[in-house]
Amino acid sequence: MSQPVLIALDWGTTSLRAYLIGTDGVALDAQASSAGIMKLPTGGFDQAFEDACGAWLDAHPRLPVIAAGMVGSAQGWVEAPYVEAPAGPDALVARIVKVKTARGVAMHVVPGVLERGTLPNVMRGEETQIFGALVSDASLQKQGGALIGLPGTHAKWAFVRDERIERFYTFMTGETFGALRDHTILGRTMHPSSTHDESAFLRGVDTARDAGHPGVLATIFSTRTLGLTGELTSEQQPDYLSGLLIGHELRGLNEVLAREQAALKGKTLRLIGNEALCERYRAALGRFGCIDAPTVAHATEHGFYRIAALAGLVAAPARAA
Repeated sequence: MSQPVLIALDWGTTSLRAYLIGTDGVALDAQASSAGIMKLPTGGFDQAFEDACGAWLDAHPRLPVIAAGMVGSAQGWVEAPYVEAPAGPDALVARIVKVKTARGVAMHVVPGVLERGTLPNVMRGEETQIFGALVSDASLQKQGGALIGLPGTHAKWAFVRDERIERFYTFMTGETFGALRDHTILGRTMHPSSTHDESAFLRGVDTARDAGHPGVLATIFSTRTLGLTGELTSEQQPDYLSGLLIGHELRGLNEVLAREQAALKGKTLRLIGNEALCERYRAALGRFGCIDAPTVAHATEHGFYRIAALAGLVAAPARAA
């Protein structure tokens, strides 16, 4: 039976998720809270850490602790400077930064990844999930590399090859959806619905995919006009807008691949994230000819375990996940 060997924290801007990980690299227990780095309790980082992990450490005081995400940013508990892409897990381990908690436990903070260029790109936390996916899914090691998508507020698409993150792109799809829904005229005619309208969602995807439409700024107003003309109900409009934005994201990604004489269709694809959101992305990917984009299970825990093992904090996994 798996025993606790590691405490891991995925610590972002608005939320904190802590895992008690066993010898097989899978969480035995988990805690979630809204104590992100910008929403800390009165006692600050130490109090948030204690609230999430105190009971585990009372029961298992010698467990090593590892963390990733915005906790290692300039606004975090301690800054863990970025590792530059291309980057593998060894590079992350070499740049781990420690911070001592009030309890006296050393927290090992994993750095993020920076890609330099005309339009620089950064990630914090996603790198750990990506390396968890690579160790979990042998098909991602095939020659030619793979593409890993992480849907969310700031969706990431990472090209991986030879167990390294080669380059990646960020699409502010989720945040843009929230801003348009809550702070523009588009939201005035929207009504939330407890059910997902697949037809409205796919209509939005297809609108974005159509090469005859010039771009996101020229199409988002259709969310309102299709409502005004009676072609979309108030309940359908949020799903249409979601499909429109995700469709533009995938169209942009497809154009990036086209410059490399490749395409989304036929690429080895994997998704990491909330299953309901990943299911939306799978439906949208299907409109671009991609019918195989499974979600990698336990990528976060596996990534933490892999990095901790390379850092000598835990033994190698007892079995492949």
